[in-house]
Amino acid sequence: MRILLKSVKIIDSSSEYNGLTKDILIENSVIQQIADNIETNSDQTISGDNLHVSVGWIDMRVASKDPGYESKEDLASLTAAAIAGGFTEIVTLPNTKPVVQTKEAIAYIKNFALSQLITIHPTGAVTKNCEGKDFTEMLDLHQAGAVAFTDGDHPLWNADILLKTLQYLAPIDSLLINRPEEPSMTIFGQMHEGIESTLLGMKGIPSTAEELMLMRDLKLLEYYLGDNFEGGSNSCLHFSTISTKKSVELIRQAKTKGLPVSCDIAAHQLAFTDADLKDFDTNLKVNPPFRSQDDIAALQKGLEDGTIDVLVSDHNPQDEESKNLEFDMADFGVIALETSFSVANTYSKLPIEKIIEKITHQPRRLLRLENISIKEGNFANLTIFDPTQEWIYESKNIQSKSKNSPFINKKLTGKVKAVINKGRFFINN
Repeated sequence: MRILLKSVKIIDSSSEYNGLTKDILIENSVIQQIADNIETNSDQTISGDNLHVSVGWIDMRVASKDPGYESKEDLASLTAAAIAGGFTEIVTLPNTKPVVQTKEAIAYIKNFALSQLITIHPTGAVTKNCEGKDFTEMLDLHQAGAVAFTDGDHPLWNADILLKTLQYLAPIDSLLINRPEEPSMTIFGQMHEGIESTLLGMKGIPSTAEELMLMRDLKLLEYYLGDNFEGGSNSCLHFSTISTKKSVELIRQAKTKGLPVSCDIAAHQLAFTDADLKDFDTNLKVNPPFRSQDDIAALQKGLEDGTIDVLVSDHNPQDEESKNLEFDMADFGVIALETSFSVANTYSKLPIEKIIEKITHQPRRLLRLENISIKEGNFANLTIFDPTQEWIYESKNIQSKSKNSPFINKKLTGKVKAVINKGRFFINN
């Protein structure tokens, strides 16, 4: 199979061709030639106006729902959604049924992906059934292929568990991911706690619940590292889906002190505030909740200055039975794999180079995955896109089994055109 990319602008900070417009010839899964003009026969030519190419995108936070909740999403529909969204690799959470806490569960996910265009990196649960009480066999899970460890949707509420996990993972240099939330403060919470929740008569989820857990975890990390830590190492503790102004500042301070921490935000957090919930649209019910305009401004600043390392989709499919309900009865979550890049491109105020960095090299670095680049002789793991094309996200084109998106029928900027990986390709017409 010979694939020719014509006149594509290369966006790859690790490539000598970064920022240049070139032709790229791919043959037998390998980048054979990069040049100003390549004239050759090919099985597939990809061309168009304003095409850009980067190394394949990776999403660090995806709820697969399979096994156990296949009515919401299965691995086949998940794969289709990821490819349509431009991702060649995704990282799945362990919150399935059964929980991903055995070598067999890791193998089930990884084996499915062997025959797919995308690569799936499963995370392993830290505690049995993600209940925060007893440890899983993390070393076995690591050897079986768990890319990192987390209880996913469930915060690690037990301080001793978090501390011992940091110690346990240190010898294998694996990343611990925690969602910062003090669960005792969010019981029955439906949306951001503030004026809007009061006006709508709904129980709020306070910013303090997130910030308190962040402060606790950072303090535990300092205690774990001790007085002799000199800094400079890759992150060992990652905070997923932060959402408040204070959280950004806490992580900024921690990084200034040299603590090995990192964080991500869900792209959709940049698009809405709590004021948008006035119509009780359950597609806007997410956790962490949409917060204030000041919080969005802080997230944008954190992305710009590097405090926030990664952009994720936080893809969380929910079927009609889980969303077509009164607001306080509906489940949290949105589908986001197909819109994550476009939403980030539309609302983040970042230059395209920084957006791409936060969905390519940054997550790979944090997850200790091999760095890839656009270079002759390297395997072709690529995403082709137009960062300026406007398009409408229509329900009829959704690849996910579920349709719980607040972006349906909304105009977004930035369109995925094609993905290439493992000798396979997909063109988005």
